[in-house]
Amino acid sequence: MLTAIFLPLSLFIIMLGMGLSLVVDDFLRVFKYPKAVAIGLTNQLILLPIIAYFIASNFGLTPMFAVGIMIIAACPGGVTSNLITHVAKGDTALSITMTAIASFITVFTIPLIINFGLVEFMGESQTIKLPLVETMGKIIGITVFPVAIGMFIRSKSPDFAVKMERPSRIASTVIFIVILVAIIIAERERLIEYFAQLSGATLTLNIVTMLLGYIAAKIFKLNTKQSLSITIESGIQNGTLAIVIAESILNQAEMALPAGVYSILMFVTGGVLMAYFGNRKR
Repeated sequence: MLTAIFLPLSLFIIMLGMGLSLVVDDFLRVFKYPKAVAIGLTNQLILLPIIAYFIASNFGLTPMFAVGIMIIAACPGGVTSNLITHVAKGDTALSITMTAIASFITVFTIPLIINFGLVEFMGESQTIKLPLVETMGKIIGITVFPVAIGMFIRSKSPDFAVKMERPSRIASTVIFIVILVAIIIAERERLIEYFAQLSGATLTLNIVTMLLGYIAAKIFKLNTKQSLSITIESGIQNGTLAIVIAESILNQAEMALPAGVYSILMFVTGGVLMAYFGNRKR
């Protein structure tokens, strides 16, 4: 029930809420901040999977867990990254733009990255398959389609969408936490057993990617707000989507465990950023 219905439905609702907060200008903003968006997307779409591969290869993980790490790296940021950026006083508009663009691009890159992980860590003879076209269709159905519906509602009823923007963000965060808690409860025995093993790899992935995002932003002389947004977008992934892919598309609950641990830890690192930067004077 959780895997077949609740998880995809929850992600649909979360992405619908994201769509309510988006307008066409969020995509056109790439022309306003071309350097910032290019750096952020390069970190998230190219460097993050590469770093994840090296971590998965060198932390002594089981093949299932190694693929789980690649699933995390394949996913874009989500509404959580936008919320953390806002509270931490980063460039929220830039964060939303990167999340929106990455959510569309990853429809095509997710199957490629995960299939690479399956072959690399489980061998050519592995029985778990991820059909490209079918997977793209499923990802479009639970991510792009609800975002498009939300944007359509906003274009037709902007006042309603603006009123719903804050409640939908809160609801999305609550839904994400409920999903995470449900996964923890359902897999508590295995999580307890493997938390120490997974926490090292997932925390390293989270911190290294955020540091890389910050360093890249500073090298290209972006301002502090933009640098903070890129830092957060580089390290805060759509954990719900990662869990849905592992549990609902691949039907491998074990592959969802890295996403569950990563989600717990990214809330911790995200909380530190919100506490530190959110309390600083602008």
